[in-house]
Amino acid sequence: MPAAEGRSTEQLFPSQTDAFVSASRLPDADVQRTYLNHYEKAKRRGGDPGRNILLRGVATEDGRVRSATRAELRRSIAVLERMTAVPAAPAGAASGQLEAIAACESGGDPAAIGGGGLYRGKYQFTYETWQSVGGTGDPAAAPEAEQDARAAELLARDGAGHWPVCGG
Repeated sequence: MPAAEGRSTEQLFPSQTDAFVSASRLPDADVQRTYLNHYEKAKRRGGDPGRNILLRGVATEDGRVRSATRAELRRSIAVLERMTAVPAAPAGAASGQLEAIAACESGGDPAAIGGGGLYRGKYQFTYETWQSVGGTGDPAAAPEAEQDARAAELLARDGAGHWPVCGG
């Protein structure tokens, strides 16, 4: 296997094409690892990251498939980072109010499930409300920091009305 610049020139996936990417344009191990980590994170969070271009290649205009270049993976990493970013909680007095809401709704338990399964997580989100603030998957399975950030976004957007008993 010939190598240039310390990298393999071997395709990263089985290919039935002669479309070949030069070794100088192939991604290094760190870029590959970063891409795979972000791709898997997007899938775990219920997103649709699309085709895994590292493992399945990039389709060319003539319908063939070739290895992804370092630049293509870096662009995809930026997109995947935006897909999986947790929104920042707004600064200010909301944190004390959110702590009180969480204590009342779930005892502060991020994995709490109530209402026969309808209300989920630390702030007892419904799936619909969770999705309205950008959440994907099960709110009760999301990291506590993500639940906090999404609850802060909901509070800032709509006020405490989503928590009629505990928000007032």
